[in-house]
Amino acid sequence: MASEAISKILAAEAESNRKNAEARQRKEQLINDAMGNSARTIQKKLGAATAASHKMRTELDEKLSEHRKHAEEECQKEIERLKQLSEKNMDSTVDEIIKKFF
Repeated sequence: MASEAISKILAAEAESNRKNAEARQRKEQLINDAMGNSARTIQKKLGAATAASHKMRTELDEKLSEHRKHAEEECQKEIERLKQLSEKNMDSTVDEIIKKFF
């Protein structure tokens, strides 16, 4: 009777150890699966962020190009205006010099 009880206890311990080992194995599998899913999710998010960043950069480059073109046009207009003013002033300066000396 005692040996039967000991056999049951040993069998129960063996079953407990087997179940614990299965649980540890399942735990490791779940952790590995979660890590793999996390890595894939991170890669997807990085890909999406890279695409969004590229789109924003392209849009900003286009805007910069437009602003640069507009600024160059404005500078050319101002240079032309200053040239005309300079020529006008040059003509009047030459006229004044001629009047003073002749």
